[in-house]
Amino acid sequence: MFSNELRSEHRGSDDLLTAGLGLAGLRSMAPPAFADASAPTVDELRRRAMWGSWRGIADLAPGGGYGELFGSLQSVPGREYAAFARLPGAKQPHRVLAQIPDNFDTAKRCVLVAPASGSRGIYGAVSVAAAWGLPKGCAVVYTDKGAGSDYYDLNAQMGVRANGSIGALGEVSDLAFVPDAPVNAAGVAFKHAHSKDNPEADWGRHVKQAAEFALLALAQAYPQAAPFTFENTRIIAVGISNGGGAVLRAAELEGDWLDAVVAGEPSIYSSGAGARALYDYSTEAALLMPCAQLHMSNLPQPPMTAALQAGAAVRCATLAAEGVIGGATPAAQAKTAYELMLSKGWTDESLRAGALSTGFDLWRAISATYASAYGRYGVGEHPCGFNFAAQNPDFSPRAASAIERAAWISDGSGIPPGAGVGLLDSKVALPDLTYAGLKCLRGLWDGQGEDARRVQAGIQATHAGLPRKGLPVMVVHGADDGLIPPAFSSAPYAAAAKAAGREVSYWKVRNVQHFDGFLGLPDYGSRYLPLLPYVYEALDRVQARLDKGTALPADAVIATTPRGGKPLTAENLAMPK
Repeated sequence: MFSNELRSEHRGSDDLLTAGLGLAGLRSMAPPAFADASAPTVDELRRRAMWGSWRGIADLAPGGGYGELFGSLQSVPGREYAAFARLPGAKQPHRVLAQIPDNFDTAKRCVLVAPASGSRGIYGAVSVAAAWGLPKGCAVVYTDKGAGSDYYDLNAQMGVRANGSIGALGEVSDLAFVPDAPVNAAGVAFKHAHSKDNPEADWGRHVKQAAEFALLALAQAYPQAAPFTFENTRIIAVGISNGGGAVLRAAELEGDWLDAVVAGEPSIYSSGAGARALYDYSTEAALLMPCAQLHMSNLPQPPMTAALQAGAAVRCATLAAEGVIGGATPAAQAKTAYELMLSKGWTDESLRAGALSTGFDLWRAISATYASAYGRYGVGEHPCGFNFAAQNPDFSPRAASAIERAAWISDGSGIPPGAGVGLLDSKVALPDLTYAGLKCLRGLWDGQGEDARRVQAGIQATHAGLPRKGLPVMVVHGADDGLIPPAFSSAPYAAAAKAAGREVSYWKVRNVQHFDGFLGLPDYGSRYLPLLPYVYEALDRVQARLDKGTALPADAVIATTPRGGKPLTAENLAMPK
């Protein structure tokens, strides 16, 4: 079940929570440097991965309240235990990593299981779980849930080793990901797209396997207190975004191994009324949202630049020519696209915050990767012709450099573009450059044919069930989420669970969108509040439920007040009493 185990100690100038960076180091705009950019040390890679994981999830900017109003960045000494874990029948492993603080209380055993958000690497949930759990003396265990930043260079036949360094196939035995690929394949492969495992279908099992690894690590750390079992150790699963979806999938597994769940902005495909699959609404947004947003005023800035607006007008014309929308002018076309999206369940709030995903082309990157995963396609097999590689300035593919490869484990988000790897779209053509590829991706959802059936079967394998009876579950979601709208995900899940008599509490928070990490942008920080304080509060509430039998809080729509450029206060958050 577990292999390639590693152990390390983190004390003194290093620690478990921030790798010794502290608030000042995490706030630095430049990542921690490598002494040798082509051959960084394991400690340098870990420190930089921690920096990127914090900044990608949390708002650490002055005035944002982190470390003052909510959250902790205190130094926490302790040990880390890492390994590869493999589910029965899986082609590829997932990473697991347990952090055991020196203040772990063997008399009051507590473990937080934290799957990474998005497709991030192993530290992708450090700001979600460790910031709450480690200072309290809880151990924290992570899983990359079959995604992560273990990219593989097909040109050089080199990949990421267990310790994060780069090794060549045939020369080392501990590569984290080796794709099943043709000998002459070129470019870059990564686990989420190319594992052929459809990892999302098993995210709940990844979470349970990570919990099992935590118990083994605790037995190594405290042999005198062993055994550590599900019966004598409290297990709380917490995650946001895809990690939130993963902990809800874990909640439906049989057995009493899990004691409580907190899910923030979860990507979850349930049977509740209005529920939609991520692939459905992401491909829809990729096609329609650029045009629909032209009808909207007061979009957050950046990234809706003049160039993007011009491209959106082209998209409107394409959609009109295809008969998807009506209207003889760009303004009329945009209005029609906007009304079409509203009719499909989108809200003004989600469309407005979705400007971020439109501007950074996230919808296309997500859809291309998930199509490959759902269909279990390997390298070079994408039904819509998408591939991944390092790129020249004109976006043509090239071989990755040693410096780029060295930073993949620390800088990669798990879904390119980023970290020197770009998305290659074989269908790019004028005048609407990305439309043909996006139309192909959409056809895998609502079309016919072998590829469509293959992808649709993969999506159905991710369908969520109800949480186990008697399991306390708190779900927290921003009302303005433009990437995973609550109307498609958390709201129908919570409603179905409550209708079935499950113990689920649901907080919907106004003026909160999906990405706390972008609140450092002045316009976003002025309009929106962070999600993390509500996740931490939900963890407090489930802890009280487990310790004292206190009932979970009532469902609530939390009426917050944007801070408007001023430092965040408790009054802005309006936390339920």
